[in-house]
Amino acid sequence: MKDLPDPAAPSLDWNGTTYRTILSTSQTSGAMCIVDSTSPALSGPPRHVHAAEDECFVVLTGEVEFWVAGAIFRKGPGEAAFIPRGTEHTYRSVTESRHLVILTPGGFEGFFAEMARNAYRIPEDMGPVLESAARHNLSFTGPPL
Repeated sequence: MKDLPDPAAPSLDWNGTTYRTILSTSQTSGAMCIVDSTSPALSGPPRHVHAAEDECFVVLTGEVEFWVAGAIFRKGPGEAAFIPRGTEHTYRSVTESRHLVILTPGGFEGFFAEMARNAYRIPEDMGPVLESAARHNLSFTGPPL
Protein backbone atom coordinates (compact mmCIF):
# COMPACT_ATOMS: atom_id res chain seq x y z
CA MET A 1 0.00 0.00 0.00
CA LYS A 2 1.28 3.46 -0.89
CA ASP A 3 1.88 6.01 1.83
CA LEU A 4 -1.21 8.06 2.61
CA PRO A 5 -1.02 11.82 2.09
CA ASP A 6 0.24 13.64 5.14
CA PRO A 7 -2.55 16.02 6.28
CA ALA A 8 0.10 17.95 8.20
CA ALA A 9 2.34 18.44 5.12
CA PRO A 10 3.80 21.92 5.36
CA SER A 11 2.60 24.74 3.15
CA LEU A 12 5.40 26.35 1.21
CA ASP A 13 5.23 30.08 0.51
CA TRP A 14 6.65 31.42 -2.74
CA ASN A 15 6.21 35.19 -2.76
CA GLY A 16 2.73 35.09 -1.25
CA THR A 17 1.43 32.02 -3.08
CA THR A 18 1.26 28.90 -0.95
CA TYR A 19 1.74 25.33 -2.13
CA ARG A 20 1.00 22.16 -0.18
CA THR A 21 1.60 18.82 -1.87
CA ILE A 22 -1.34 16.59 -0.99
CA LEU A 23 -0.36 13.70 -3.27
CA SER A 24 3.31 13.38 -4.12
CA THR A 25 5.06 11.77 -7.05
CA SER A 26 6.55 9.19 -4.68
CA GLN A 27 3.05 8.20 -3.53
CA THR A 28 1.91 7.54 -7.12
CA SER A 29 5.04 5.82 -8.45
CA GLY A 30 5.56 8.88 -10.65
CA ALA A 31 2.11 8.90 -12.22
CA MET A 32 0.97 12.29 -10.89
CA CYS A 33 1.11 14.89 -8.15
CA ILE A 34 -1.58 17.11 -6.65
CA VAL A 35 -0.73 20.44 -5.08
CA ASP A 36 -3.19 22.57 -3.06
CA SER A 37 -2.37 26.21 -3.81
CA THR A 38 -3.65 29.58 -2.60
CA SER A 39 -2.84 32.64 -4.69
CA PRO A 40 -3.31 36.31 -3.81
CA ALA A 41 -5.51 38.47 -6.04
CA LEU A 42 -3.82 39.58 -9.28
CA SER A 43 -0.97 37.08 -8.95
CA GLY A 44 0.18 34.52 -11.49
CA PRO A 45 3.22 33.23 -13.34
CA PRO A 46 4.70 34.36 -16.64
CA ARG A 47 3.52 32.52 -19.76
CA HIS A 48 5.14 29.11 -19.90
CA VAL A 49 5.09 25.60 -21.35
CA HIS A 50 5.36 22.26 -19.53
CA ALA A 51 7.11 19.96 -22.00
CA ALA A 52 6.46 16.76 -20.08
CA GLU A 53 3.32 17.26 -17.98
CA ASP A 54 -0.39 17.74 -18.56
CA GLU A 55 -1.77 20.22 -16.03
CA CYS A 56 -5.26 20.52 -14.60
CA PHE A 57 -6.51 23.27 -12.29
CA VAL A 58 -9.58 22.68 -10.12
CA VAL A 59 -10.75 26.00 -8.67
CA LEU A 60 -11.98 25.64 -5.08
CA THR A 61 -12.50 29.32 -4.16
CA GLY A 62 -12.23 32.65 -5.94
CA GLU A 63 -11.97 33.32 -9.64
CA VAL A 64 -9.03 32.53 -11.94
CA GLU A 65 -8.42 33.89 -15.44
CA PHE A 66 -6.55 31.59 -17.82
CA TRP A 67 -4.66 32.32 -21.03
CA VAL A 68 -4.20 29.06 -22.97
CA ALA A 69 -2.72 29.18 -26.49
CA GLY A 70 -4.22 32.63 -27.04
CA ALA A 71 -7.68 31.89 -25.64
CA ILE A 72 -8.74 33.73 -22.46
CA PHE A 73 -11.38 32.36 -20.10
CA ARG A 74 -12.34 32.42 -16.42
CA LYS A 75 -13.13 29.64 -13.99
CA GLY A 76 -14.74 29.78 -10.56
CA PRO A 77 -15.44 27.38 -7.69
CA GLY A 78 -16.14 23.84 -8.84
CA GLU A 79 -14.78 24.44 -12.34
CA ALA A 80 -11.63 23.06 -13.94
CA ALA A 81 -9.16 24.00 -16.67
CA PHE A 82 -7.03 21.43 -18.49
CA ILE A 83 -3.77 22.37 -20.21
CA PRO A 84 -2.16 19.63 -22.33
CA ARG A 85 1.63 19.32 -22.18
CA GLY A 86 3.39 21.47 -24.75
CA THR A 87 0.69 24.17 -24.65
CA GLU A 88 1.68 27.75 -23.88
CA HIS A 89 -0.36 29.11 -20.98
CA THR A 90 -0.58 31.23 -17.86
CA TYR A 91 -3.16 32.24 -15.31
CA ARG A 92 -3.97 35.07 -12.93
CA SER A 93 -6.06 34.96 -9.79
CA VAL A 94 -8.72 37.63 -10.30
CA THR A 95 -9.54 37.39 -6.60
CA GLU A 96 -7.68 35.47 -3.93
CA SER A 97 -8.14 31.89 -5.03
CA ARG A 98 -7.51 28.39 -3.86
CA HIS A 99 -7.09 25.67 -6.44
CA LEU A 100 -5.73 22.19 -6.88
CA VAL A 101 -2.96 21.78 -9.44
CA ILE A 102 -2.84 18.23 -10.82
CA LEU A 103 0.17 17.32 -12.95
CA THR A 104 0.67 14.08 -14.88
CA PRO A 105 3.18 12.61 -14.71
CA GLY A 106 4.34 13.86 -11.34
CA GLY A 107 7.54 15.59 -10.34
CA PHE A 108 6.76 19.24 -10.89
CA GLU A 109 5.99 19.76 -7.21
CA GLY A 110 9.78 19.88 -6.85
CA PHE A 111 9.86 23.16 -8.78
CA PHE A 112 7.42 24.79 -6.35
CA ALA A 113 9.45 23.51 -3.39
CA GLU A 114 12.72 24.82 -4.84
CA MET A 115 11.25 28.24 -5.60
CA ALA A 116 9.80 28.58 -2.07
CA ARG A 117 12.90 27.22 -0.30
CA ASN A 118 15.13 29.77 -2.03
CA ALA A 119 12.59 32.65 -2.07
CA TYR A 120 13.35 33.25 -5.75
CA ARG A 121 11.71 36.28 -7.34
CA ILE A 122 10.78 36.86 -10.96
CA PRO A 123 12.39 38.71 -12.72
CA GLU A 124 15.12 39.48 -10.16
CA ASP A 125 16.35 35.87 -9.79
CA MET A 126 15.78 34.61 -13.33
CA GLY A 127 19.14 32.83 -13.57
CA PRO A 128 18.41 30.22 -10.88
CA VAL A 129 14.69 30.19 -11.75
CA LEU A 130 15.54 29.23 -15.34
CA GLU A 131 17.99 26.56 -14.17
CA SER A 132 15.31 24.96 -12.00
CA ALA A 133 12.71 25.34 -14.75
CA ALA A 134 14.97 23.45 -17.18
CA ARG A 135 15.37 20.60 -14.67
CA HIS A 136 11.56 20.45 -14.39
CA ASN A 137 10.80 20.52 -18.16
CA LEU A 138 9.47 24.08 -17.97
CA SER A 139 10.21 26.98 -20.31
CA PHE A 140 9.05 30.56 -19.92
CA THR A 141 7.65 32.08 -23.10
CA GLY A 142 6.18 35.49 -22.27
CA PRO A 143 4.82 37.91 -19.69
CA PRO A 144 2.20 37.24 -17.04
CA LEU A 145 -1.39 38.37 -17.61
